[in-house]
Amino acid sequence: MTMDIVTLDFETYYDREYSLSRMTTEAYVRDPRFEVIGVGVKVNDHATDWYTGEDTGRFLHSTDYSNKAILCHNTAFDGAILGWRFKIKPKLWLDTLSMARPKHQMTVGGSLKKLTDHYELGQKGDEVQNNLGRRRKDFTDEEMGRYADYCIQDVELTYKLFKKLVKGFPKAELMVIDQTLRMYTEPTIELDYNVLVEHLQLIQERKAALLDKLGGEEKAKDILMSNPKFAGLLTALGVKPPTKISVRTGKEAFAFAKTDQGLKALLSHSKPSVRAVVEARLGVKSTIEETRTISFMGIADRGPLPIMLNYYGAHTGRFSGGDKVNLQNLPRNGKLRAALTAPKGQLVVACDSSQIEARMVAYLADQKDLLQSFRDANDVYSEFATDVYGKPVSKADKLERHVGKTAILGLGYGMGAPKFQASLKSGFPSVTVDESEARRVVDLYRNKNHKIVSLWNRCNHVIKDLVSGGSGQVCSILDYDAEGIRMPNGLYIRYPALRRGADGYEYINDARSYKNRHMEGTNWTKIYGGKVVENITQAVARIVVAEQMVAIGQRYHVALQVHDEVVCIVDEDKAEEARDFMVEVMSTPPSWASDLPVACEADIGANYGEAK
Repeated sequence: MTMDIVTLDFETYYDREYSLSRMTTEAYVRDPRFEVIGVGVKVNDHATDWYTGEDTGRFLHSTDYSNKAILCHNTAFDGAILGWRFKIKPKLWLDTLSMARPKHQMTVGGSLKKLTDHYELGQKGDEVQNNLGRRRKDFTDEEMGRYADYCIQDVELTYKLFKKLVKGFPKAELMVIDQTLRMYTEPTIELDYNVLVEHLQLIQERKAALLDKLGGEEKAKDILMSNPKFAGLLTALGVKPPTKISVRTGKEAFAFAKTDQGLKALLSHSKPSVRAVVEARLGVKSTIEETRTISFMGIADRGPLPIMLNYYGAHTGRFSGGDKVNLQNLPRNGKLRAALTAPKGQLVVACDSSQIEARMVAYLADQKDLLQSFRDANDVYSEFATDVYGKPVSKADKLERHVGKTAILGLGYGMGAPKFQASLKSGFPSVTVDESEARRVVDLYRNKNHKIVSLWNRCNHVIKDLVSGGSGQVCSILDYDAEGIRMPNGLYIRYPALRRGADGYEYINDARSYKNRHMEGTNWTKIYGGKVVENITQAVARIVVAEQMVAIGQRYHVALQVHDEVVCIVDEDKAEEARDFMVEVMSTPPSWASDLPVACEADIGANYGEAK
């Protein structure tokens, strides 16, 4: 039996202070001021209807959703209304915004207007009247009719767009979209308010102590915002200030901008004092952890924590956080994880895919000896550290193993000695490796893993072919053509406007830049063989974990996905059974890479922190 597709679009109350432009979707939909003005609904190819007032709930609750898919543009919003306000759970969630991202986010954009213009589906209308601050009771019949026409047009365009996007779109990825949306529309993770209050107090006390130590807030600002003074502060804490090559001058400069990877890496430094000063640099008045804790406290008052995951949120297809709550960068050993709890009578079960990217780069390159080490469940970090130091290294040898771990996880993408040296230092401040020693480790890795180096070189040729419109094979499971590099799921990694620049190959990484690519200041991103290997490794690893997530979601409620980890909320008496099932799923390689050595670790706890 075929599934009915119900396309819909809600129109809701808003005013100058209460609107989606000023609030998160979660806060907006859960606010007491929320009101549905009406909803446009289209079932399959039938005419679109408009419902308002009591007719809205009457229609929505009269429908059997057991064999229906709900389709919207930006389903996180409309789905939140359906899930939280009307308690509706369809068989499948569909979203044209998500479906458009793999192909169009870097060239067209994601708005309904831009996408329908691109496909020439008809012109999206503008609101024909000012509805600011108007409740449903404030509309005349004539005005409501015009509002209905506006909404109906959006529904029709969404359905037309879906029919364009669904052609050739992988069915398996539709299931991934559904899973990401369920984490938001059907939230189950609760927030422990008391834990959050205690954590906020600790953060604020720590910040006050830091500012006081630096001479008060005004003096602290001077130290933190002066590059030389901030560099001196990091040095005093035993950290080498991160640097970069200035695009403007071509000379080495401090990498202290909020977008600089070197500075962001220090946010996960092992020393709390280092993390604190970096957070303070990024915002003296409020730190990332502080604002997130306050945000969580607000959500805790309103209900369970909806997990916003942007499908294909990154160029490689990896998810990104959204709705101003990004759990993708939640510190592993932080207190906030303990604040994410299971409801009474339930437990958190977390299963993490072990070293998936390191395994994947070895698989893509066919680095057989490294693959065999993974298959034999050897400690590959200690093995490489043993080669580095010329003596046996075990997990007990934390410093030496850290060198091996950083090498295995970082050097597979062509990282050079200076960056490797900086990575070692940021993760383990007591590591003392000079540049010549770092270069020796890099050379050892490349000599030992020559197939991985060959893959970099192969990808350099792929870039040249893509520029000229060529096609071919990247490796055993990946090929490429004019569209880009095709993944095992049928989607592509794309490099829009790829060209050879003055100092290497580059592409445009966003729609606005793509549109204005001939203008000065356009944002071009450098691309080279090692970077392509990083891209394809992350992309294929995401596919593996996403397929596992979908398989797990067929039996248990997936509440959260973080990088290579799947988290479920299950009944207490089903927790061990769920853990065993999740381990089985995440230890089984995908059908398209049946010899990929995958492994995982799983645990159970009353909260997310305990399940780690």
